[in-house]
Amino acid sequence: QVQLVESGGGLVQAGGSLRASCAASGIIFSIYTMAWYRQAPGKQRELVASITRSGSTYYSDSVKGRFTISRDNSKNTVYLQMNSLKPEDTAVYYCNARYAGTNDVYWGQGTQVTVSS
Repeated sequence: QVQLVESGGGLVQAGGSLRASCAASGIIFSIYTMAWYRQAPGKQRELVASITRSGSTYYSDSVKGRFTISRDNSKNTVYLQMNSLKPEDTAVYYCNARYAGTNDVYWGQGTQVTVSS
């Protein structure tokens, strides 16, 4: 059974930092592209950042320069370091695992990030 378990969300003031983690089980973690998405109230889910099996990264324009995605294949875990947080970063953050070229896609349950002004 595949599980993606996020942690590390919380409440922080604007300008602060948080690190979200996503621990995966039930998949061969190292071959999956891992990503973080977020969904704010009343808005569509959007891609925040992704990291491929080879370590190539992608960031949305809204977080570039402030967020860093990384992975530790020895721990089956992907991280999202969020710095210089803004109120508009407030959302539920979801972990996503995708095996490139297939329909093999999994989601975590989400972790709430709230940034106060």
